[in-house]
Amino acid sequence: MLLQRFLIRLLTMLITLFGVAVVVFVVIRVAPGDPIAMMLPPGATDDDIARLRALYGLDKTIVQQFFIWLSGVVRGDFGTSISLRQDVLGLVFNRLPATLELAIVALIMAVTLGGTTAVLGARERGTAVEAGIDIASGAALSIPDFLWGLVLILLFGVLVPIFDISGRVSPQLDLPFVTQFYFFESLMRLRFDLTWDLLKHMLMPAVALALPLAAIISQLLKQSLKEVLDLDYVVLARVKGFSETQVILREALKNAALPTLTLVGVQFTFLIGGTVIVERLFSYEGLGNMAIDAVINRDLPLIQGIVLVFALLFVLINLAVDMMYALLNPRLRHG
Repeated sequence: MLLQRFLIRLLTMLITLFGVAVVVFVVIRVAPGDPIAMMLPPGATDDDIARLRALYGLDKTIVQQFFIWLSGVVRGDFGTSISLRQDVLGLVFNRLPATLELAIVALIMAVTLGGTTAVLGARERGTAVEAGIDIASGAALSIPDFLWGLVLILLFGVLVPIFDISGRVSPQLDLPFVTQFYFFESLMRLRFDLTWDLLKHMLMPAVALALPLAAIISQLLKQSLKEVLDLDYVVLARVKGFSETQVILREALKNAALPTLTLVGVQFTFLIGGTVIVERLFSYEGLGNMAIDAVINRDLPLIQGIVLVFALLFVLINLAVDMMYALLNPRLRHG
């Protein structure tokens, strides 16, 4: 059952990626603007333009360009960036770790905050505490992540300048990193001075991304907990003398968390997509920030590479969540 489910999801993933590749390839080529014209000085001749168009394969038909590019992607060659004159895959993998670190830290914050408020709201159901949590969740959800970013910059970057409001790490620091996962590598190396500096740059964009997701997690998990708390086995746990907190954590949470798990997986993909604007807002050196630069410069190979990598991340996360849900749900596991 699980193997069949995995194979179906894998086939769906491949079809989705092919569809994304077709759509992004066609859309960015029918959009107005000539990337070659943006590269050349005003005095460039027609021969100069023709040579560059031939160099980047833009002198062929769209169908020919697509299959040339797709054959390169299959081999791991995403082409050369028009604006940066570097290998696209190298550029993407150089920036991707920063975006993943930011998204993972934001997810941890969202799950921690959302889970805590959900448990508290379920424990204090029907009281002013639950009402206050609902109001706070509604406020957090109604404000988009980029607007939270602006509020945080104003509060903790200007009025009370506690955190850094731009960049990923202070340029004057010595960075003895082997990988681009600076934050996680600094923890493994026990370089807590670097960890703190990275965290000061990462905290505000991570909080901006985490708050709307935390509100969604809080509302869904709290509702699931309230439904489970009325079931017979939970009532039996109360009769045995467990406190309400013990009943929630030991008996109710493991069953109530399954619907929330699926939601977290889906919302995590949206959270990664949300890094594009937030990274730009904080001048964070991630893949989202590079994506905006690529669009501004009409860098077709770089745009294609970034979008395809984002799409691959989305389908892989959804596949992992689907498989995890199937493993944790006994009805699917033994069906």
